[in-house]
Amino acid sequence: QVQLVESGGGLVQPGGSLRLSCAASGSIRSINVMGWYRQAPGKQRELVATITSGGDTNYADSVKGRSTISRDNAKNTVFLQMNSLKPEDTAVYYCNLNQGWPSKNYWGQGTQVTVSS
Repeated sequence: QVQLVESGGGLVQPGGSLRLSCAASGSIRSINVMGWYRQAPGKQRELVATITSGGDTNYADSVKGRSTISRDNAKNTVFLQMNSLKPEDTAVYYCNLNQGWPSKNYWGQGTQVTVSS
């Protein structure tokens, strides 16, 4: 089993920054993809960014250039640095880990990010 625990959400003013962290524990395989998704009220969950265990990254167009995803493989931890935050970035942010064949998704409990003045 896999457990994901997020931290770092909160209230920030427009133009501000936040750093989200997610620590994975349990049966973690050396090859996996970790990432962040978000869900705003009344909307579907959407991809924010992913990073493979080899360091390849992928970003949603909406956050490209404003966010950086990184990971520490030794600690099974993934980070999301978000800058120049906008009110439309307000959402619950979920950490995701995908591994195995067939692949299986694991989710954290979510952390609220609110961008408001």
